[in-house]
Amino acid sequence: MVLYLAKRLVMMVPLLLGITLISFTVIHLAPGEPTDLQTDLNPDAGVELKERLRAQYGLDQPLPVQYGKWVKRLVQLDFGTSFSQDRRPVWDKIVERLPITVLINVLSIGLILVVSIPIGILSATRRNSNFDRLTTLFVFIGFATPSFWLALLLMDYLGVYLGWFPISGIKSLGHEYLTGPQQVWDVIHHLMLPILVSAFGGLAGFSRYMRSNMLEVVQQDYILTARAKGLSEKVVIGKHALRNALLPLITILGLSVPGLIGGSVIFESIFAIPGMGKLFYDGVMMRDYPLIMGILVIGAVLTLVGNLLADVGYALADPRIRNQS
Repeated sequence: MVLYLAKRLVMMVPLLLGITLISFTVIHLAPGEPTDLQTDLNPDAGVELKERLRAQYGLDQPLPVQYGKWVKRLVQLDFGTSFSQDRRPVWDKIVERLPITVLINVLSIGLILVVSIPIGILSATRRNSNFDRLTTLFVFIGFATPSFWLALLLMDYLGVYLGWFPISGIKSLGHEYLTGPQQVWDVIHHLMLPILVSAFGGLAGFSRYMRSNMLEVVQQDYILTARAKGLSEKVVIGKHALRNALLPLITILGLSVPGLIGGSVIFESIFAIPGMGKLFYDGVMMRDYPLIMGILVIGAVLTLVGNLLADVGYALADPRIRNQS
């Protein structure tokens, strides 16, 4: 198992470098530069000022040189300084915003697993029932519904019309004057809608995956043998079938991490949540190259770690994977 884990860790290094190289190239080749936002709306800004700004940011150097310097700083865990007016270190900005994004994504994954696994099991064990048909309809709706449209719909109906949930931010006005439990509930209340929007598509997909896996497992010979021994259906499904049905779900869970992180940009911008997704959106609008690359690196690392954990979980659950490694 240690050798398997070591191989996976070594493979992550060139993969991360490849991700950063492609991202760095695409970002710098995209139209617009940070200097445009500072000079285009200034009638007194001439070509000379723009060139001085480009030299100050290091944009006058060839792209391979810029990338080499950036990688050298990255090895030292230095993400550089933001191009924004505050000129703060990129790492400090990310550290401020990362916890809220990680919290939302962890809670979303937890909600997806807690709800989708029972739904998938019930749909498989009650195949072609009204419950199965209803969940199938839910899956189609979940796959077809854009997250931004769902967010706006829930904000309008549940937030504005019914007034059940706040529609922006993570804290209410006067949050600092609330007691400890009230402050916790205030944050939870603000995060309910974003977490629901983040998890909605995953609920549909994971429940369908779980149903398919369970239908395949319950047709295996060892399940028929367990039933022939007189074991109860609860024991057959919960003890013998569930573990094997969860194996493919582990891999899918690891692969779903990029989608959840990418989705943070959408719902954090809509709900005005001060997380890493909102910071990334603002950085793109400002052409803040160091900030964009810093967030992309963090997102890539989290994605690779998620996939690594999925591989480790799969290896722990299936001895054949460990033997092959």
